[in-house]
Amino acid sequence: MRRVYTAAIATLALLGAVEAQAGDYTRTRYPIVLVHGVTGFNTIGGLVNYFHTIPWNLERDGARVYVASVAAFNDSEQRGAELARQIVPWAAAGGGKVNLIGHSQGSPTSRVAASLRPDLVASVTSVNGVNKGSKVADVVRGVIPPGSGIEGGANAIANALGALINLLSGSSNPQSGIDALATLTTAGTNALNARHPWGVNSSSYCAKSSEVQNVRGHSIRYYSWTGNSAYTNVFDAADPFLAFTGLVFGSEKNDGLVGVCSTYLGQVIGDSYNMNHVDAINHLFGVRGWTEPVSLYRQHANRLKNKGV
Repeated sequence: MRRVYTAAIATLALLGAVEAQAGDYTRTRYPIVLVHGVTGFNTIGGLVNYFHTIPWNLERDGARVYVASVAAFNDSEQRGAELARQIVPWAAAGGGKVNLIGHSQGSPTSRVAASLRPDLVASVTSVNGVNKGSKVADVVRGVIPPGSGIEGGANAIANALGALINLLSGSSNPQSGIDALATLTTAGTNALNARHPWGVNSSSYCAKSSEVQNVRGHSIRYYSWTGNSAYTNVFDAADPFLAFTGLVFGSEKNDGLVGVCSTYLGQVIGDSYNMNHVDAINHLFGVRGWTEPVSLYRQHANRLKNKGV
C-alpha cells in the first residue's frame, strides 16, 4: 500500500510539473506586440481580429500580448513611426522592452520602429514579411501611371477603405493608398532598407542575415518565417485571389503576394510551410492549408522565452 501511495504522489507531482511547464510555455520576458499588414487593423468591433485567435493562444500559456493599430494604408516609414510611439507605454509596463512580430507590411513597419527606438525593442520577427519588395506591388505600380486619373481614383478608393477601417476599429490613423503601394515595391523597399538595414542582407535577393544585430548601440534579435504556397485550401475564399496574384512570380516560390526570398529577415526559422499570405494570420477564420499557423507563433514565443527576451 505504501508503494502505491508513493507512486501516486510521484505521479501527481509529475503532472503538476507538466502543468506548470505548460502554463508558462509562452511566457516571454518582455511583452509580444503583433503588428498587422496593409489593409489591416487590430480588431473590428471586438468581433473580427486580424490575428485570428493568435493573441489568446499566446496569452493562455503566459504571454503578455498587445496588438498594434497603425495605418491600414501608408508607407512603412510613417507606420513605423506610429508603432514606435505606441510601444512606449507597453515597454514601460513590461520590463522596458517589447518583442515585435509583424505580418506582411507589419515586418518593415516593425523594423522601422526598432530603428527609431532600439532601446525599446528586444526582437523583431517577420511573418510572410515584405522585406525585399513584392512583385505584385511592382506590377500594380507599373499599370497605374503616376499622376494619372487612374492613380488618383485608386488612391481615393484605398483611402476611403482606410477611413472605414478607422471607423470600425476606433482608430484615427492617417491613410495614403499610393504611399502604401510605393513602399511595398522592390524600389520602395530597397530605399527603406538603405535607411533601416538591420536584419536584411541586401547583397543578393535570396541572401540571409544573422540573428543578433547591433542597432545604434542596442542588441536586437531578428527572425522570420513564411509559407510558400498560394493555394492551400479549396474552401478558403481568399485562395483564388492569391493563386491569381501569385502568377506574377512564375516559378518562384511565393505565398501569393510575396516571394519566399523576399521574406528573409535575420534567422530564417522556416520558409517552406504550407501557408499562403492569409493563412499566416490564421484567416479566413481558421480555414487554411496543412500547416497550423498558431503553433508557429506559440513555438516562437517559447523560443524568445528561452533566449531570455
